[in-house]
Amino acid sequence: MSSLKQIEANRRNAFKSTGPITPEGKRRSRCNAIRHGLTAETVIAALEDSDDYEAFEAAVISDYDAESAVERELVLRLASVLWRLRRATGIETALFESVTEDARKHKRRGGNELSSDSKTDIADCFLRLADLPTSALDRLSRYEHMLWRQARQIVFTLESLRRRKRAPGRSTFPFSFRRREPGTLSEGFR
Repeated sequence: MSSLKQIEANRRNAFKSTGPITPEGKRRSRCNAIRHGLTAETVIAALEDSDDYEAFEAAVISDYDAESAVERELVLRLASVLWRLRRATGIETALFESVTEDARKHKRRGGNELSSDSKTDIADCFLRLADLPTSALDRLSRYEHMLWRQARQIVFTLESLRRRKRAPGRSTFPFSFRRREPGTLSEGFR
């Protein structure tokens, strides 16, 4: 438990620390917690082109032609998830390229070139990546699986909204708000 003196000192120190003030400082501090970018909801300005994302987002929006605010939010979310899946593919490619480059450097020193069998080279790279102490591929696979699950759920939700709209006489809600007679059970509880 903190003493009254410690609490007062903490309050005084908090007034001294204002954080970034300039727009550049604020923009830079937004990236302080970025480790891999797979959970980042926005474009990572230092690594990605926001114009590319906007074009990608526009393409996804045009594919779904959202008719309501809920559909639009789902489509925007889907674009974000799909963008992060592209990011995961880029990370995977970069991991393989880094391991391949390390292998080339190692083999050049030994006088041997990489074999002409690309499948063997890819398998060797995979084994080297799998042996890394950080388990980069395992972590990447977990995030990629999570993102695919989100994408499937969003697409499923969008499709069910569309089916519900097309069904004649159906409400846009999964349940009805009709007034019922006193003493009767609602449809779902019979």
